[in-house]
Amino acid sequence: MSYQVLLSQKAEKSLQKMDKGVARLITSWIIKNLYSVENPRIHGKELKSNLKGLWRYQVGDYRLIAEIKNRELLIFMIEIGYRREIYEE
Repeated sequence: MSYQVLLSQKAEKSLQKMDKGVARLITSWIIKNLYSVENPRIHGKELKSNLKGLWRYQVGDYRLIAEIKNRELLIFMIEIGYRREIYEE
């Protein structure tokens, strides 16, 4: 069984605001490493503290914050942003 990826409105908006080259890089990384995979955890790191239960994926200087929903076989991408800004909210 393989996972599907769904982006939140906030993540989609972040992608649209980015430089087109960076957005293309992130999108291709998601397709290659997360879409239709059997174990999405091998490419990420589980977050701690107030973000416990969420996962972080690193694409260059950008971070993708996601929730992995096992029952639905879904990776829900919550936020996409630059590494220094992603954890501020």
